[in-house]
Amino acid sequence: MSPTMTFDDDRPDDTPDTAPPRRRRAVPPPPLADMAVDRLRDMIIYGDLAPSARLIEPELSEKLGISRTPLREALKLLAADGLVMLRPNRNAIVAPLDAAELTHLFEAEGCIESFAARLAAERMTAADLRRLRGFQEKIEALQGAGALEEYFAINQKIHRLIVSSAKNPALVEAHDRLLGRLVRARYFALGAQGRWKESVLEHREILSALEARDGKTAEHLFVHHVGRTGEVVAAACASPRARQAG
Repeated sequence: MSPTMTFDDDRPDDTPDTAPPRRRRAVPPPPLADMAVDRLRDMIIYGDLAPSARLIEPELSEKLGISRTPLREALKLLAADGLVMLRPNRNAIVAPLDAAELTHLFEAEGCIESFAARLAAERMTAADLRRLRGFQEKIEALQGAGALEEYFAINQKIHRLIVSSAKNPALVEAHDRLLGRLVRARYFALGAQGRWKESVLEHREILSALEARDGKTAEHLFVHHVGRTGEVVAAACASPRARQAG
């Protein structure tokens, strides 16, 4: 006789009909603050909330369908990621894009990701490489279709996969913390003329180096890839239009 499914009380299916009805354990929904963080982060990254824009709590509460308590918690979490600036007795604002700070952050990202790429070339499994190849095929198709937001989501996964493939938890932790502060700038860079196509080609070269288990070349390519993105962002932030927005 095959085993039967049981629920929270582990009673078998032959429970007498007089027993009270059993209920599946409900999966609790995500906390409202977490949902607000996700929504607001996307709005900031994709430009719906511009740099230095005031975050007026009553308006945001109504737009997100939540009370001000989880909204304030969400703003605190986004401030920790460098996307929001909290101001005492004043409305919080979207953090401006600061060229000097971003230069430092991209330098740090280049160090972490290039070193991780060197380790990943030695430590990636065949499954890791297949997954990376699949991501590369997706971003090339998305770039050809002009689907920037979808492309960016896969691009983020590529960077995380390469870092995680170094099999070093400390690197992953440092990278995750840094990426939260850089994600908006990286999306901003892709909007620069020519950078999107350029980035796809750079990723293709990195993939080839990793598949060849050539850690030195992968490291060098990542230094150039991240450095180039930083240059594009710095140049854009220095433009009169960006200075006015920031």
